[in-house]
Amino acid sequence: MRLTFDNDWHATVLGDLLPITPRFSGNSVDIANYVDVKERERFLAATFGSQEWLWDTPDVLRFDSDSRKLTGAEFQLPGVSASAEDSARVSVLPAVRPGGLRADEVRDFRLEACEVLCRAPGDTVLTALRDLDVLDEPLEARVGIAPDVSLLVQRGIVVGWSLTDPARYLSQVFADPAPNPPSPATRRLLTECLDLITEPVIDDVMDGEPAALARLRAADQDLHAQHEDRPRADVLLALIANMVTDQAN
Repeated sequence: MRLTFDNDWHATVLGDLLPITPRFSGNSVDIANYVDVKERERFLAATFGSQEWLWDTPDVLRFDSDSRKLTGAEFQLPGVSASAEDSARVSVLPAVRPGGLRADEVRDFRLEACEVLCRAPGDTVLTALRDLDVLDEPLEARVGIAPDVSLLVQRGIVVGWSLTDPARYLSQVFADPAPNPPSPATRRLLTECLDLITEPVIDDVMDGEPAALARLRAADQDLHAQHEDRPRADVLLALIANMVTDQAN
């Protein structure tokens, strides 16, 4: 299968998926082995593909300069949550086809970040789409490029990505997720935090709506009080920390 990115940039699906555990910070899904900023800089310098540049922040998809094979990725979480009705339209997805990617040529490109987040009940699956117009036609394929991470394909064009069981992969930047399964409390609070950091609820928080602020304070208190699954609770605390600080001032 040949995939199109950025209009005229192509890669072919072949081989095995990346054997890298995803890291989900709440703001992005990272598929990479680097453990600090310097290692990330070296990784970007030794690879080609899509990456951020100054104020331009597309999704990151990097390929080895010699083999042209996919070596890592970073996907930004969209800032807008789709309605429940629109999210339900992605409930039927093609089966995942695991596979790596090999670029057709050694050339940089730009992978536009997705605009809208469709959330399965309980946030068991997060699906990021280029826009809601994607839902007007069926998806052609899901290419599993890493465990529980897939690219979504429509008419040969990559139009989004999905992460299955995001609570399991909650982790700090540059750190691997905890090996134990997430607790029920973590799963519940992930859903609450995703509500709080995406539209429309984040707009209510910024506008000082009492109900939204009460939800923010309750989530912060619950996360501080949570004893089990502490590493993931700390990830969620960091996700809403700036909002809590801003509303306290």
